[in-house]
Amino acid sequence: MLPESFTFSPLKKRQIQADFSGGHITSDAGLLLLREIDRRCRLTQDVAACLEDSRQAGKVKHELVDLIRQRVYGLACGYEDLNDHDNLRSDLAFQTALNRITPLASKATLGRMEQAIDRQAVVAAHQVLWQRFIDAADSGFCRHRMLRW
Repeated sequence: MLPESFTFSPLKKRQIQADFSGGHITSDAGLLLLREIDRRCRLTQDVAACLEDSRQAGKVKHELVDLIRQRVYGLACGYEDLNDHDNLRSDLAFQTALNRITPLASKATLGRMEQAIDRQAVVAAHQVLWQRFIDAADSGFCRHRMLRW
């Protein structure tokens, strides 16, 4: 049985609570759960650590880890097209999931980030993901390992 309400970790002074007794405010509320899982697992942070940020530090408005989170969270919610991020950048659920109260990165910024990633960074990110999978399997989290090629 689900509880009547569930409290997530806050964003600055903004309390975040899921209340199952009322109407719908956003269709992407699952982002808050994804954020909590990511906060504990540190997956997007570890993937971002594999990537080199060659931007000029003084001109950076969005940290690389935030760009990775925005893109991954968008994909997890079914927004595979970068064009969607022009609307999502002002979405309160997405802003809250990324711990921001200001607009998120534009589709152009996300596109430049994706284009700047080279083959070596992709291999390093895959190594992080595979290691996480192996660690989960070794810990007993996964009972069966089945890889299909």
